[in-house]
Amino acid sequence: MSMLLLCFVVFLVIGMPIAFVIGLAGFAYFMSQAMLPFEAAVQMIVLQSQSFAFLAVPFFIFAGNLMNVSGITDRLLSLARLLTRRMYGGTAQISVVMSTLMGGVSGSATADAAMETRILGPEMMRIGYKKGYICAVNCVTALITATIPPSLGLIIFGFVGEVSIGRLFAAGIIPGILMMGFLMATTSITSRYQRYDPPKKDAPPLSVKEIIENLKDSIWALLFPVILIVGIRFGIFTPSESGAFAVVYALIVGKFVYKELTWQKFKDALITTIKDNGAIMLIIAMSGPFSYAITWVQLPIAMSNLIQGITTNPQAMMLIMLGFLFITGMFVDSNVNFLLLTPIFLPMVKSVGIDPVHFGVLMATIVTLGVMTPPIGSALYTVCGIIDCPPEEYTKASLPFLCAVLLELAILVFLPQVVVWIPNMIFGVMK
Repeated sequence: MSMLLLCFVVFLVIGMPIAFVIGLAGFAYFMSQAMLPFEAAVQMIVLQSQSFAFLAVPFFIFAGNLMNVSGITDRLLSLARLLTRRMYGGTAQISVVMSTLMGGVSGSATADAAMETRILGPEMMRIGYKKGYICAVNCVTALITATIPPSLGLIIFGFVGEVSIGRLFAAGIIPGILMMGFLMATTSITSRYQRYDPPKKDAPPLSVKEIIENLKDSIWALLFPVILIVGIRFGIFTPSESGAFAVVYALIVGKFVYKELTWQKFKDALITTIKDNGAIMLIIAMSGPFSYAITWVQLPIAMSNLIQGITTNPQAMMLIMLGFLFITGMFVDSNVNFLLLTPIFLPMVKSVGIDPVHFGVLMATIVTLGVMTPPIGSALYTVCGIIDCPPEEYTKASLPFLCAVLLELAILVFLPQVVVWIPNMIFGVMK
């Protein structure tokens, strides 16, 4: 095990791409063990990607990119502007509402953060927001997409842990809405303290007619996650097939409903999808030898004995696991954390009676939070690069938002019924 961990740490420290960090660490372990044939390491790479269930990931990425170029994003932005125009910090509040609405479209926190920073960043700078705050609010609020279906993190967790993706999708709805509430409250408090963007006195009050008109325009995007869950529940399509349905849905809405999807936009979405999928699939494939090595050295058993030696209380155990995931998320790619740590932690939570769906939603949130924290958060550097913001300013401004997210997760640890109520209502209670 020392060879595996040593290579992993060394390669990570020298700045090697994460796919090659885990791949080469796994190869190094196989080469150091006479009992393990090296050919098996190559086979593990192939086997890791041979899953029908995992087809949902590239399909959902493609669907999200299609929706972003087909007019759906613009209509959701219009709805978010309407709902927040009389709030303190109204422009920042748009980001929170937009992330909630976009959760059912993009499924990717980094993509959502980048999109909102490009759209809202220039306007926020014009009216006096500091760059650090702009990046913080647009980046951390994108975390909502980690729970609102279809979340890519939930798909990978369900794929690796053999947990119902339909149940995970349904379980993410209430936590996502709660997170919206926590982050909107944080945005309001911090905007008041910093004197950002007070509500305009001449802004007309919201009217039912305006809301209905905006809902008519954006209803196709808002219905998308509902159709997914209903379709999976009644067996119209499997979770894997739901990804293909999402692509067809995006094509039909973009071309025939909003009539904004052109051949050039389709090609742009396809090119972006190929790049996104290439990066994710390389990580997934290269994790095969590493995952096998982790199982071979019985690391899951060692971790289980360590944590259970500290406590056997289910809630305390979950808090320890979430704390560990939060720390690892700062240094390791979120997809890698799902692939490597799900097989370690899932048997432990099952052994103490924790619902794997409950744990999966919390894990998806805390692991995705890692892309928004220093020192190597991909979303952090993406949003800072868009408006040329020093990461130090972002880190300072993001602290209230990070505290709000961690508080919400801590509450959900002790209130599992809040998470599992909708999946139990739709799919029945797990036995």
